[in-house]
Amino acid sequence: MAVTESRLHQLFVLNVALQLFDGVATWQGATLWGEGNPVMAVVMGSLGVGLGLILFKAKACALLVLLRRCWRHREAYDAMIVLAGCYGTLSFVPWMLRFISLLDA
Repeated sequence: MAVTESRLHQLFVLNVALQLFDGVATWQGATLWGEGNPVMAVVMGSLGVGLGLILFKAKACALLVLLRRCWRHREAYDAMIVLAGCYGTLSFVPWMLRFISLLDA
């Protein structure tokens, strides 16, 4: 399958949305449960939750912009798929399960 710019752009938008979700969920969830990522926990402890999240999410979004600019390369498409899969599995699903558990309480 040929990689089209529009398909890569859709993956870019999905990945940015996952980054935004992860940032907001981490902001809210860190006050309730703490931070599960040990690197983020150290950074948040040193710089504060807000600045730590801004730095990590800015870095992640900068990588996404670089991948988006490489739309002609199949590897950029593959990387966007892997990133979406990782953030969907390791961020979106766990955060949603935690937040849904609040509805039972």
